Amino acid sequence: MNYTHSFSVSGTIVDVVNNRLYNGVMTISNNRLIAITETDQVDKQFIIPGFIDSHVHIESSMLMPSEFARLASVHGTVATVSDPHEIANVLGVDGVKFMISNGRKVPFKFFFGAPSCVPATPFETSGSIISVEQVEELLAMDEIYYLSEMMNFPGVLNGDKDVYAKLASAVKYNKPTDGHAPGVKGDDAKQYAAAGITTDHECFTISEAVDKIKFGMQILIREGSAARNFDDLIGLLENHADSVMFCSDDKHPDDLVKGHINLLVKRAVALGYDPLVVLKCCSFNPVQHYKLPVGLLQVGDYADFAIVNDLTNFDVLETYINGVKVAENSSTNISSVKEEPLNIFEAKKIVELDIAVPAKSDQIKVIKAYDGQLITDIMLADAPVCKDALYSDPKRDILKIVVLNRYAPSKPAVAFINGFGFQRGAIASTVAHDSHNIIAVGVCDDEIVRAINFLIDSGGGISLVDGNEIKLLPLSVAGLMSNSDGYQVASMYELINQAAHTLGSKLNSPYMTLSFMALLVIPSLKLSDKGLFDGNNFSFTSVYNNSEM
Repeated sequence: MNYTHSFSVSGTIVDVVNNRLYNGVMTISNNRLIAITETDQVDKQFIIPGFIDSHVHIESSMLMPSEFARLASVHGTVATVSDPHEIANVLGVDGVKFMISNGRKVPFKFFFGAPSCVPATPFETSGSIISVEQVEELLAMDEIYYLSEMMNFPGVLNGDKDVYAKLASAVKYNKPTDGHAPGVKGDDAKQYAAAGITTDHECFTISEAVDKIKFGMQILIREGSAARNFDDLIGLLENHADSVMFCSDDKHPDDLVKGHINLLVKRAVALGYDPLVVLKCCSFNPVQHYKLPVGLLQVGDYADFAIVNDLTNFDVLETYINGVKVAENSSTNISSVKEEPLNIFEAKKIVELDIAVPAKSDQIKVIKAYDGQLITDIMLADAPVCKDALYSDPKRDILKIVVLNRYAPSKPAVAFINGFGFQRGAIASTVAHDSHNIIAVGVCDDEIVRAINFLIDSGGGISLVDGNEIKLLPLSVAGLMSNSDGYQVASMYELINQAAHTLGSKLNSPYMTLSFMALLVIPSLKLSDKGLFDGNNFSFTSVYNNSEM
């Protein structure tokens, strides 16, 4: 990103390094801020450090990095700390390198990590495995800034050899390690932090977050399309602002069109928090923690900043990255990039008999899903029996959920779930964290099967079946991302998500919630392609309550 033209920008400068606001004129040349002159004669606008999303899976936007940059930059975002483990679970190291390569083609700052847990667990089928040796090879690369979230917290607590080898590689290359330890507190949190893990974005209570801060960890307040912890954790800014960053983790395209980190900043300031403190959390803190080459409005820094109308609404007027104006007046100046799609997809079509569940018990275990949360509970329910088989019971909101291995022809795993609220139809997706097999939920076996088979025909994406109505959003890049214009993808996704709501769902984002129902490292009950999984005991369990696997 080279930019040799010199220019000046004036306004009230928000200096998060020295905790002050002052009027000044900034002079930019050769990508950097070369001078600042304090003066009262300035434009009526505020110049702030560009926003940084401190933990995001770009793939969850269903956009390639180049398209994500186009949408995010409009909202004042200049950089992301990006964990590419979604595509890594499909394509391995090649997937990580694809993300780096594509991200380089646009004027935006992507800072990728080395995925630490591919696959996330041995209890599911992924498209690839990233070995200890490959993790070290990635960490040795200048383009890799950290070891991505260590989801295998049981492995950390139990001294797993491979886990500690990966942690040692991060230390070797002087790069931080991200954490992922939902609900871990007390001595376990102390041990987890002592292993060299420096952040956590999975906290859902203040007490858990303060516990981890006490042991030296940074807390990332997450507000994404599915998991929303802002309201529960924003109180950390009162006494622990130096240990807080903001992140989205997973952001669907329609939500990204509406806003990004700027929305969290606006909400925090509206609650009465000092704008300087809030802005520090999404600029200075991540720059310091991850050693990012992102400017903070100091002479000699890279010219990475946003211009906003005020420090209340934070309406972004312009965004600059390395002195390049990448967005203005809610429009992007970044051009789209086309890539040759890459994927692994070997699943074969299924029939209704494949998802039949015999009635072997009067009571079943049901996954209880919650809106805005990745965690689930185990709900016991009377078995919905019809002709000696178990079926969905929409009156009680007990629906059939299916996960099918997409990397090899296999028999689907079937269970039941509460929380989706569908009264008819089915939805399916190849975005299913973290191994990204095919996942579906629905009322009628026929529609569930058709929703799955449409994805097999298309090679990946998200689908909806409502009687004779069929909707499909193809995701040709690893079954996770589209190769199309980001705004078009957002519009298509919004339509199919709205259609899911017409089936009866009250969930804010049914597809995003569905995508986490195969995420075994988040308790309590989830479904992998190999079967129903008890995340509390970290073992498989039976759908029938009177027997165990």
